[in-house]
Amino acid sequence: MESMKKRVAFMVMTLSLLLPAISAHADNPGNPTGGQFAKKHPRRNEVNKRVKNQRARINQGVKNGSLTPQQAQQLKANDRAIKQQEHADVKANGGYITKDQQKQLNQEENANSKMIYDEKHPAGQ
Repeated sequence: MESMKKRVAFMVMTLSLLLPAISAHADNPGNPTGGQFAKKHPRRNEVNKRVKNQRARINQGVKNGSLTPQQAQQLKANDRAIKQQEHADVKANGGYITKDQQKQLNQEENANSKMIYDEKHPAGQ
């Protein structure tokens, strides 16, 4: 029951963070980089590496039985929401993310990382 409350809180937080980015994206639909994101940008690299690492942790949890497919689906959905936020931030900023956006994305990743850990290591086991 506690993990369900955490999931709901995380999704509410994620949605509340996506709304400003969606409106910012609407205000700035163009990408001054000519459609090319700055894929080598260090702040983007950090976010992308964390998402990749967490997806691997989720897949490993399903493989070894510490996560159910339903738990994995929810955790991956959280990561997809974070990636969508990162893409919206990048589009709004000409191919980059700002330090504040990176900080926010890291906080979201930290929350999802804790959920992955908590789901894989339930209390009392």
